[in-house]
Amino acid sequence: MSFIWSLIVGGIIGWVAGLVAGRNIPGGIIGNIIAGFVGAWLGSLILGNWGPNVANFAIIPAIIGAVVLVFLLSLVMRAFRKADR
Repeated sequence: MSFIWSLIVGGIIGWVAGLVAGRNIPGGIIGNIIAGFVGAWLGSLILGNWGPNVANFAIIPAIIGAVVLVFLLSLVMRAFRKADR
């Protein structure tokens, strides 16, 4: 059950990061979950584990890390789209 809870929280973190960054995450729900997990890892690596914890995610660093990830991913995707033209 905790794995399902982690998937749900990771998806919500990725969704919030997409809203904050103002960018779409490629891959829909799966992309949100992946962005949430990778963003949580990135945020905890850079900022540590502070703030409230839900499903073993430190929420504030996870959201900040996911926003950075979504922003960087959107820049890379935009560069690939311009290169294809």
